[in-house]
Amino acid sequence: MLTRNPPRRAWRRWQFASALNVAIIPLVLTVAPPAIVSTPLLTFGHPLAPGAHAPHPGAPSPPGSVLTTTTPTSGPTTAQALSPIPHLAVGVERCTFIDDTRSVDDYSTSPATVRSRHRTLLTEIRYPIAANAHSGEETPNGAPLTRHGGYPVIVFAHGYDVTPDTYAALLDEWTRAGYVVVAPFFPDEKSSAVAAQHGANTEGDLANEPGDLAFVTRRVLQASRVATPGCPLVHGLVNGAHIALAGHSDGANAVATLAYDTGLDPQGVPYSRLDAGLSVQAIVILSGQEEAARNYAAGPRPVPLLVVQSRDDQCNSPTSAVTLYRDIHQSDKWFLELQSAHHLPPYDGVDKAAFRVVVATTVRFLAISLHLARLPTSAIALADQSPSIARMYHDAQGPSLAHLPVFTGVCGMN
Repeated sequence: MLTRNPPRRAWRRWQFASALNVAIIPLVLTVAPPAIVSTPLLTFGHPLAPGAHAPHPGAPSPPGSVLTTTTPTSGPTTAQALSPIPHLAVGVERCTFIDDTRSVDDYSTSPATVRSRHRTLLTEIRYPIAANAHSGEETPNGAPLTRHGGYPVIVFAHGYDVTPDTYAALLDEWTRAGYVVVAPFFPDEKSSAVAAQHGANTEGDLANEPGDLAFVTRRVLQASRVATPGCPLVHGLVNGAHIALAGHSDGANAVATLAYDTGLDPQGVPYSRLDAGLSVQAIVILSGQEEAARNYAAGPRPVPLLVVQSRDDQCNSPTSAVTLYRDIHQSDKWFLELQSAHHLPPYDGVDKAAFRVVVATTVRFLAISLHLARLPTSAIALADQSPSIARMYHDAQGPSLAHLPVFTGVCGMN
């Protein structure tokens, strides 16, 4: 359970008109002036040669190099540069999985003294479908666009007092980039459960959520392997060899706990064993932190890590995100520092400028980390001549903690 901040209430509406200038650096930050990027960072549409590997995020850059991703004021717009793969749209299926393998505390009661012998996990699954002139933003139970070998999968954990649909803009972008996105509704942290409890602190349910993520991942892989009446559209869609875990806020904490906590879950099982046998190849932490009084460390086989955090986030402190980043002692880690965004808008699409950076950066990171042959865009074009709003760090320490805005620790709706 979180003790550093009050219970998190998602920020919903905070929009500003800044455009974008991102510097990706190995050690020392330099903000370059707007310039045309003549060579794409990554090329889409050309499979790797047999036996070749995609360039890895941890590959060293030339000493002192600065990679800027900007667009000129004339020519293609940022929206055009970041457009999704043209032939993919988004289908959505809801499946219900019941976990009766563990007994958990029920945090919908106050105090949480009731033991529940099962967890009912409604799960929203986004998957690629063929786009046409009538395709909307999402098509419930649309006919899947099958692919030989299946699609890589992103398992996403939502934050406190929201649902996966809060992040529909981001999850849809990932789906259009060629992923199946699996997002469970956490029983005591989803918005309907929080509202129903009239002030009971259901945030303690976070302790159960790493187990939820592992369980749902296995059930989706099973539904992909074997046709299942309760989840039929997933059949044959998922490539279980390419799995990424991602989450925002409390969901990011759950992902970090599953990936890095060296202790035991509430059932006495080491967190490090919960995802045993799952081919997790990337971790994405969006405005997350370590749980209090826990120890975090990279596992024996570290996978690439991307942390995204804003300096102006008043719900999850930049200090806590940097602490998590620094405690994971591995070379293959990245920290995207948003300069003036808030807690939720970079991920729900309300802050359009920051959202474009998050989409482009996560899509690129996932494509390389999962060793995919195809990448979702011909270039990452993120900026014009307006001031910088994001910087990427690739070193042991991440951003400086000097001169941070005063942190209030107040989460709320706005």
